[in-house]
Amino acid sequence: MSITDTMTPFDRSNLMRKIKSADTKLELKIRAALHSQGLRYRISNRLPGKPDIVFAKFRVAIFIDSCFWHGCPKHFRVPKSNVGFWKEKIERNRKRDAFVSKELRREGWIVLRFWEHQIRSNPDKVVLRIKESLKTPNRGRMDNTVKRTL
Repeated sequence: MSITDTMTPFDRSNLMRKIKSADTKLELKIRAALHSQGLRYRISNRLPGKPDIVFAKFRVAIFIDSCFWHGCPKHFRVPKSNVGFWKEKIERNRKRDAFVSKELRREGWIVLRFWEHQIRSNPDKVVLRIKESLKTPNRGRMDNTVKRTL
């Protein structure tokens, strides 16, 4: 069963343009939880990929990835219209995410990536994983890895 889009392409474009790329509800939820536990972080940075949360002292970069825009293997579904565009767009986003993570690791950063559904289902577990990554200052360790799952 397919649902027909009731919006004109112009209206759909305007709606999609309004989607926020920063200060999303998920980001604010995790930032509030970290702040309430006395953890201080940066949100404005010049690192590759512009991580959502940065702990510079520990060289930890955190990305909060939406299931749609970043192509979650568990939840992403290609929209019914303009299929070719969306497949290419999401694939470019996935490749960019992998490249950014690799660059940051090469520069000695620990990269943590959390899916939208992980934050929605268990934000406390996400915060705990972040706190664990901060236990020892990262002085350019090369054993840091990208974490997508908890």
